Amino acid sequence: MSVPNFISGAFSLMDSLVRNGVFHIFGYPGGAILPIYDELFCWEEKKLVEHILCRHEQGAVHAADGYSRSSGKVGVCFATSGPGATNLVTGIATAQMDSVPLVVITGQVARAFIGTDAFQEVDIFGITLPIVKHSYVVRDPRDMSKIVSEAFYIAQEGRPGPVLIDIPKDVGLEKFLYSFVPQSSLDLLGFKSSKPTKVKHFHKMLELIRQSSQPLLYIGGGAISSNASNAILEFANLFQIPITTTLMGKGIIDENHILSLGMLGMHGTAYANFAVSECDLLIALGARFDDRVTGKLDEFACNAQVIHIDVDPAEVGKNRIPQVAIIGDINNVITNFLTYLDNSAQFVKNNEQTSSWKQRVFAWKKQYPLLIPKNVNFLSAQEIIRTISILEPKAYFTTDVGQHQMWAAQFLNVLPRHWMSSSGLGTMGYGLPAAIGVQIAYPDQQVICVSGDASFQMNLQELGTIAQYNLPIKILVINNKWQGMVRQWQQAFYGERYSHSNMEKGSPDLIKLAQSFGLLGLEIASRKDLKSILKLFCDYKGPVILNCKVKEEENCYPMVAPGKSNSQMIGLVKQLPAYGIEKNSNTSFNSR
Repeated sequence: MSVPNFISGAFSLMDSLVRNGVFHIFGYPGGAILPIYDELFCWEEKKLVEHILCRHEQGAVHAADGYSRSSGKVGVCFATSGPGATNLVTGIATAQMDSVPLVVITGQVARAFIGTDAFQEVDIFGITLPIVKHSYVVRDPRDMSKIVSEAFYIAQEGRPGPVLIDIPKDVGLEKFLYSFVPQSSLDLLGFKSSKPTKVKHFHKMLELIRQSSQPLLYIGGGAISSNASNAILEFANLFQIPITTTLMGKGIIDENHILSLGMLGMHGTAYANFAVSECDLLIALGARFDDRVTGKLDEFACNAQVIHIDVDPAEVGKNRIPQVAIIGDINNVITNFLTYLDNSAQFVKNNEQTSSWKQRVFAWKKQYPLLIPKNVNFLSAQEIIRTISILEPKAYFTTDVGQHQMWAAQFLNVLPRHWMSSSGLGTMGYGLPAAIGVQIAYPDQQVICVSGDASFQMNLQELGTIAQYNLPIKILVINNKWQGMVRQWQQAFYGERYSHSNMEKGSPDLIKLAQSFGLLGLEIASRKDLKSILKLFCDYKGPVILNCKVKEEENCYPMVAPGKSNSQMIGLVKQLPAYGIEKNSNTSFNSR
């Protein structure tokens, strides 16, 4: 698109977005951002961008988040001032906690009205200051292009995160002599890129691996952001080290791989939690030792030396002091370490070093597998999710938050960047709009949202977005008539006082709800119909909601209770010749 000499701030914004690689924008218009939407109209007519109209600003920011997680690109969303901007806060915090690169653009009242409590004025810069990587208020339209390019650079460089740009209404209208400022010309004072890893760190790392007979790889979301799957798999295979992942690290390895232990932590696999309790070397890659992973922190991997590699120096040593600390991009560090090994005359591969350790781990996997209730009298969420995983092994999955999220983490086997879930903030209502973002990024791929009946109701208005753009998203609602994880905690820790966690009264008829938006609605309540209905659900060419009426009282196990170590899990069941228990036992097990 040709650029005239004198252009508006809104034109400068759109031109800078496009030149920074943006095509899809998620948003919702309003008064203060109308100059930008008016300019957007012209750019859409020329097919240079595509705007996705969501039904709520929170839906827009979650959609941009899902778009970013799945594609690896920066997600972009628009909202107006006041309530439009404040409706973004939960989505911005979600992205910040999970290190998702977003550029969030808000309208603001005209410069002359800032600070006067004008209509729909809020200080969104100040409100979001603790939950963004960086933020701007554009006071001069001449700064627009530089600010946009800086925002994209900062959002992606180092540890990714959201960047806010607040644009007063008159800045979008003002005309000026424009020139684009590319990222390559930026000089960001004080912004430190990670330095190359020193050879001495690789030497120390190799020494610890040599000394270890019970090593464990602990992989977090930083490895996904770094696209480090191939390098990590090569590293694990070379040293024959088992791999466990956080909720954010899920997808880094095929969980059918012999070295995979699945997820660790509060609802992790028994064998992953036993392994982290017994390992003598913990290699943490892009993980932050979160409380839902560690349980009782001073008993987490308490016999292990630690190698911690992370792009963010603030995370290294924050919760656990490592013996070797390396700051850098995970993929680069591991790739360079493998090159170092190739060039090292001192390195000799020893396949026997971890053989007895692997035998112990494999014994735990056989003795304490993830079990699926298969009682003919009820339908289990675990069986539904596992069946979906088998039917759609290459699908992109989004989840909401709660029991269904943990069951999905346990029973779905996904590819890298095919798993989108609010992990750090635990945002109910994330899954449906995130699926919109994923489907926009990959229009020809299967996208499945796994939700619960309580989470689904948080942002169900986005069914309108799905209907408007005819997005063939598959929405799987695990319906137990409860806020499932809240009910489970009330049962386990609050004397079975179920205070306001039942959702049966007032819940919508999901079949009629789907039909009202022009979507297909399906329902399943019996195991005998499971495979046939799931196949129809997956094969249907358009959007569909499947209401799964599962057992109401089913709990998500294993579970590490608050204040307990990972080796002390409740609801742990040993492998039996036939598994058909009605209710999981509350047996505690300590591997020691």
